[in-house]
Amino acid sequence: MEQVFTYEQLLHFSENIFLKIGCSKADAAIAAKTLLSADLRGVDSHGVARLSGYVRLWEAKRVNASPKLSIIHQTPSTAVVDGDSGLGLVVAPYAMQVAIDKASQAGTGWVSVQNSNHFGIAGIHAMMALQHDMIGIAMTNASALVAPTFSKERLLGTNPIAVAIPAGKEPAFVADFATTTAANGKLEMLQRKNEQAPNGWVQTKEGLPSTQPGELKQGGALLPLGGDKEHGSHKGYMLGSIVDIFSAILSGANYGPWVPPFPAYVPMPLNMPGKGIGHFFGALRIDAFRPGKDFKDNMDQWIQRFRSAETSAGFDKVVIPGEPEIAMQNERLKNGIPLLQAVSNDLKQLGDRFSVAL
Repeated sequence: MEQVFTYEQLLHFSENIFLKIGCSKADAAIAAKTLLSADLRGVDSHGVARLSGYVRLWEAKRVNASPKLSIIHQTPSTAVVDGDSGLGLVVAPYAMQVAIDKASQAGTGWVSVQNSNHFGIAGIHAMMALQHDMIGIAMTNASALVAPTFSKERLLGTNPIAVAIPAGKEPAFVADFATTTAANGKLEMLQRKNEQAPNGWVQTKEGLPSTQPGELKQGGALLPLGGDKEHGSHKGYMLGSIVDIFSAILSGANYGPWVPPFPAYVPMPLNMPGKGIGHFFGALRIDAFRPGKDFKDNMDQWIQRFRSAETSAGFDKVVIPGEPEIAMQNERLKNGIPLLQAVSNDLKQLGDRFSVAL
């Protein structure tokens, strides 16, 4: 069963919960808007379904609700931001804005982040660059749930990459993807629906293939993009590794098996080499490379040509990255956001605890 709420209802509820845990009005508004962007774009695994998880991190004193964000090192085109253990939903927009400000002056801006937490969907941060006629890049490492190719040990996170590229008359190109075959949130959704996982998503603690979405709770692991070596999992492993290095080793955050876990009940890793979770952001001003109109005209042509590609049997059209999310956002703004009953029940319990009505 599902229950439908308006975007405004869920945004108002989330903002009030963030206020209750001690966020400033400005930070609560940013965190709620960032969180709900996932639900609007159809990435239900990273939206309000995770709200209680952020609250549990705050209760465990792993999230600072009133952080003092700071730039601890910089050059004209680069910076390192310390998130002061704040909500990644707040830290990431701050750091992306630093990258945009750098790019407005130097042509490009690159920012790595230490001492942060889970930042929601990567795409919404990359998209901040679009309104400035810039290309945006966002990535983050995450707690170790992924076994590298040929390993049964969990050493990497789902480590997503997002790239947002402006166009002219056409909607922006927005690629936002995990470097695993599926994000952990997808497994959580399957568990709520009591459904099995497709082949190539997870393996058992012995490294054997599995279709059980709860495999991670039994010591199993997610698989890199590709699933197995024959289908290119070594490439997913490399992509996830690049995100880990750019996000954490470059910033001074934790990396590999030492990244703090999202569930507050999971013990923190021992002998952690850095501070918190790490992110990496980039902003590239188009006119630092060529005239903006020329670029956008070519992007429109690129999008139109790919959209008109001759399709394989049984398929209607080639999908441009970002198009399904735009369609979903328009639909959900009009007709509401459906939540699984387990999620709406969880939110109502959260609201009861903090005296916030849903």
